[in-house]
Amino acid sequence: MNIRYILPRLVRHFMPEGLARFLLKRRWIIRPGLESTDPFSAVERYIETLSANGTAVQGKRMLVFGYGGRFAVGVELLKRGAAHVVLCDHFVLLDHERNRELLSAYGHYLKLEQDEVRPRSEFITLLHGDIREEKIQKQIQHVDIILSTSVYEHLDDVPGITAALVKLTTPQGVHLHFVDLRDHYFKYPFEMLKYSANVWRNFLNPTSNLNRFRLNDYQRIFDENFQEVKITVLERLLDEFNQVKEQVRSEFKTGNDAVDAVTLVYVIASQSKAQ
Repeated sequence: MNIRYILPRLVRHFMPEGLARFLLKRRWIIRPGLESTDPFSAVERYIETLSANGTAVQGKRMLVFGYGGRFAVGVELLKRGAAHVVLCDHFVLLDHERNRELLSAYGHYLKLEQDEVRPRSEFITLLHGDIREEKIQKQIQHVDIILSTSVYEHLDDVPGITAALVKLTTPQGVHLHFVDLRDHYFKYPFEMLKYSANVWRNFLNPTSNLNRFRLNDYQRIFDENFQEVKITVLERLLDEFNQVKEQVRSEFKTGNDAVDAVTLVYVIASQSKAQ
């Protein structure tokens, strides 16, 4: 038993969600994703990856899934030519301090309202709630591009949420999702794969939820929802995987170490089957 792993995981599992989000917002102990730490690099990566796969953002309606309360990605996408941006998150946790910093440079897309920075509705739509609910779906028009970074690994219903996002996509729409398959206690990238579903769910899974999906799981779900799916491997840690391979549970192994050791990917999917 790896006590150096178990003890922090127990603390993170039983930590009140409100405290976890407080720490995340202030970037204390819990590390936020790229869209919070460096949103402009996140936008650059989105644009470069879309362009390399034949998609431009100019004139497109876009949805950022899991935007984390900060408007920076949205306003930068607008600056780069997007027609409208939907910022979507399950929770309402606006980062008022950092959003205020955007006002001088992006005042065309933002406004000051009751001493808080708010998006102008003609450019940005805020969508807060469960994307699977019909009342949430009805709040926006279909979008051309859906983006996310380090969100998919936290979803508790990957098939259902993917299907819901498909319903919001135009017939020729494109999805781009960057997914991190590592244990987010990054020192031990495959440690979470050693534990049964019961132990993980009841004692070790952080409040942010790590679904422990592997490459083949994402391939299957995206194949079920789209005509064209391309998953590009950005990182695989073969040495680290081989060190723990015998302890990894069978349900997380395909028999192909090159597949099982994958830790970072991006998914490009288009021509949804639901349309």
